[in-house]
Amino acid sequence: MSGQTSAPSVVTRHGDVLQVKVPLPFPLRWVNSYLIRGRSGWTLIDPGLRTANAEAQWDATLAELGIDIQTIERIVLTHHHPDHYGLAGWFQQRSGAPVLLSRTGLEQARLLWGDGQPLTEQLLELFRQHGLPQELREPMREHMGGFVPSVSPQPEVTVLEAGETIRLGDDEYVSILTPGHAAGHLCFYRAETEVLFCGDHVLPQISPNVSYLPGGIDENPLASYLGSLKEISRLKVSMAFPGHREPFTQLAERAQELIRHHEERLEGMRSLVAGPMTAYEVCRATFGDRLSLHQLRFALSETIAHLFWLREEGRLVETNQAEQIVYKQS
Repeated sequence: MSGQTSAPSVVTRHGDVLQVKVPLPFPLRWVNSYLIRGRSGWTLIDPGLRTANAEAQWDATLAELGIDIQTIERIVLTHHHPDHYGLAGWFQQRSGAPVLLSRTGLEQARLLWGDGQPLTEQLLELFRQHGLPQELREPMREHMGGFVPSVSPQPEVTVLEAGETIRLGDDEYVSILTPGHAAGHLCFYRAETEVLFCGDHVLPQISPNVSYLPGGIDENPLASYLGSLKEISRLKVSMAFPGHREPFTQLAERAQELIRHHEERLEGMRSLVAGPMTAYEVCRATFGDRLSLHQLRFALSETIAHLFWLREEGRLVETNQAEQIVYKQS
């Protein structure tokens, strides 16, 4: 597959796959959406976060490419995070296409952005228990609630099961459960062409966030992530299409790099714990104290995920101190 650029500049053609860079108001700058042509219409993977800029870009992109939105026949989501899921309902209303997402992804989306946002409140309580200062709690609540417009309207979802075969364009792909970055995350693999749509499971140059979320969906997301990295690295892949950065070829090598990264991060966090420390204190010692609320949310959730792994492996001890959870050497 070649990487020949076509108009507009946000679109790059890779054979039958069109990579569309959808803008994000975050340091990541864009998320990759993919359009795949089929005889009867187009498949759209991960349409992006709903913002005015993203809507305007999609309107311009479809017009430039000569694609009638009514010819989008299915919208497929690798996972429920807002930068991938957010425009699904907007596209569904305009195209009438079904939106496919894993069952766990659907459950998480409803808990995060449905009535009352119960998972958001549970996450804020988790952050309190793990040391988030009082003065940051209300700003964090407002920040997290601010995502609701960016994922509205909520789509009507058709559940896509792990192991199920799905047609992307004219080709059949197998959906593979790859938890860790997100519970219920799916990758899509076609052995005949050695092509993998990997969402945010494996990214080039940057490490996918691995966060703990309350609610019992996954009590050890880092263990899930490391395990699914090992599984995905066994596939024969000639081209991987990720959710961020550019398509790449060395999937197995990149998966091994990510495993080593987390092994080093685990050892770094373990060695930081000289005395009883909250996850917030470990987070600041690891990532610094100049994080935006957006960055802090993910850094703290990732710190908790790493500390839970260390606790489960017996390398740190978790206890309660002054109504907070703290960690100390075992």
